[in-house]
Amino acid sequence: MSVADLTVRQAERADLLAVVRIERACFSDPWPHDAFERLLDEPAFLVAEREGAVVGFVVADRTPNHGRDIGHVKDLAVHPDARGEGIGRTLLRSALTRLRATGVAVVRLEVREGNDPARSLYADEGFEPVRRVGGYYRDGEDALVLVVDLAAWAGRAGSGGGDGVESR
Repeated sequence: MSVADLTVRQAERADLLAVVRIERACFSDPWPHDAFERLLDEPAFLVAEREGAVVGFVVADRTPNHGRDIGHVKDLAVHPDARGEGIGRTLLRSALTRLRATGVAVVRLEVREGNDPARSLYADEGFEPVRRVGGYYRDGEDALVLVVDLAAWAGRAGSGGGDGVESR
């Protein structure tokens, strides 16, 4: 299967159980159901669906900031059985496109310092590290804060390739 078989759309309440299942399969410290429920109306809470099943999701929001709004990719995960097919990249690009359409200028995210697949995806998409946050995760691992300027990102030629990503 390929990303051509994929539909990316706004998440709905009916998707939350599948989103939570993917979250639990991907992360040792998963978000609870109500965290996703509170974020349903965000402009870039998107799911990737294939053959009627949710196989990945991204959660990103927007914060007004004196005319230069800031986006935040809060969570991105692809079901372990669907990794390596470009789904994470497709979700990330879809979220960045949505955020840019709502007036976001810059997007930030946090990623585990040791999550090489996610860090590689973000670097490919133009994210650059701006700082390290010690002990950010519950298990004590550090996070890297990455940032991308959406005007520069939109002006870049897209880079292809698959991913094996889950990120947070």
